[in-house]
Amino acid sequence: MVARLVIAAPSSGSGKTTVATGLMAAFAAAGLAVSPHKVGPDYIDPGYHALATGRPGRNLDAYLCGPELIEPLFAHGSAGCDLAVIEGVMGMYDGAAGRGELASTAHVAKLLRAPVVLVVDASSQSRSVAALVHGFASWDPEVRVAGVILNKVGSDRHETLLREALEESGVPVLGALRRAPQVRAPSRHLGLVPVAERRAEAVESVAALASRVREGCDLEGLLALARSAPSLRGAAWDPASGFGASPASPGSSSSAGRAEFSPAGPGRQRPVVAVAGGAAFTFSYAEHAELLAAAGAEVVPFDPLHDEELPEGAAGLVIGGGFPEVYAPELSANEPLRKAVAQLAGSGAPVAAECAGLLYLARELDGKPMCGVLDAQARMSQRLTLGYREAVAVSDSVLAAAGTRMRGHEFHRTVVEPGAGAAAAWGLHAPERRVEGFVQGNVHASYLHTHWAARPDIARRFVESCTP
Repeated sequence: MVARLVIAAPSSGSGKTTVATGLMAAFAAAGLAVSPHKVGPDYIDPGYHALATGRPGRNLDAYLCGPELIEPLFAHGSAGCDLAVIEGVMGMYDGAAGRGELASTAHVAKLLRAPVVLVVDASSQSRSVAALVHGFASWDPEVRVAGVILNKVGSDRHETLLREALEESGVPVLGALRRAPQVRAPSRHLGLVPVAERRAEAVESVAALASRVREGCDLEGLLALARSAPSLRGAAWDPASGFGASPASPGSSSSAGRAEFSPAGPGRQRPVVAVAGGAAFTFSYAEHAELLAAAGAEVVPFDPLHDEELPEGAAGLVIGGGFPEVYAPELSANEPLRKAVAQLAGSGAPVAAECAGLLYLARELDGKPMCGVLDAQARMSQRLTLGYREAVAVSDSVLAAAGTRMRGHEFHRTVVEPGAGAAAAWGLHAPERRVEGFVQGNVHASYLHTHWAARPDIARRFVESCTP
């Protein structure tokens, strides 16, 4: 059994990331093997979690993956660890819009039967904090709110007032953190600046958070609370487990089955799949690389900001999300790699690109030449496009057969103006109806972020399309 805690809050901005990352780092520094997790589709917080623990930050998204995969994915990610810390998303009861509790922090806490520690921004209240905590603790009796950490406490007197008020709530105070703006991570148009863009400063910030948590929180009490979580009964997720008949996507009926799939073994060459990384392409789920490897690929990372060639023998290319708009001049200046990407796509090799990858494959981004694989222009916009999506594949592609249903997430402030020569990738039908993305030859490019654990056949189909 893995001891576990969910770090939740009444609303965004309360300090979940501060507390969760600080706890992870403090417990890891004490010699515990800590498994970091994040509720929802967020890519940035897991980077700080990984820095704090030395292990991959993993997401638990009941919308993208389905509630039935939350416990198996958690068991897979936390295998061999002493403690798991799970950072929530938004307010504790906020989930997918119009879907009740689905994908909320409370929902994931119930699925994992994990105790919840509520992080409260106490900067503008004293006795009212008791009413707030009582409301969150009593709203859903299946959610075990077992402790409070007070954040942004102003003074010793302020802390005393807060603690006295909470004595009547029945929920113990397990920590109190003073205001400390010097350890905040910088933000910009899509949230925190990723670790890969500020690693030296991020290391210092995480160390400072660990120090604050050690000084202000009851680590022994929090660990005892985590160890009170009951055992989980299900089996851990296995990256190769979905390579039989195609599974049903969450919330949809099953697709037609396929023959059993055997990944590369002795005598069969493993095709090289190049996966973009570095500061410009930081958005990826750890399970994607694991699925590609389980499907028989040799996964080789590369950095489009610095590498002038694709990995040797690349037979396929995956370009995830990130911030190419921030690095457009540098990406454009790396002309040898842009030409190599265009040549690989032109050869018929499979290419899968999400969001930032879509922008990189366009003809230009904010006037800067990109790879020119797609006849499209991309530019920054003032409009934020954000939210979960229900999607169906419009065209056959290297990722999915036409008609495949998938859930995804959009999060960008850019616009792509398409030219000609490509079919749409996805038809979106909730919460709005439109087509999106590109399918051109063996190129699949889209704004839609998807979690392949919900459809392992995506990784299998992609690897099968590679020519070793």
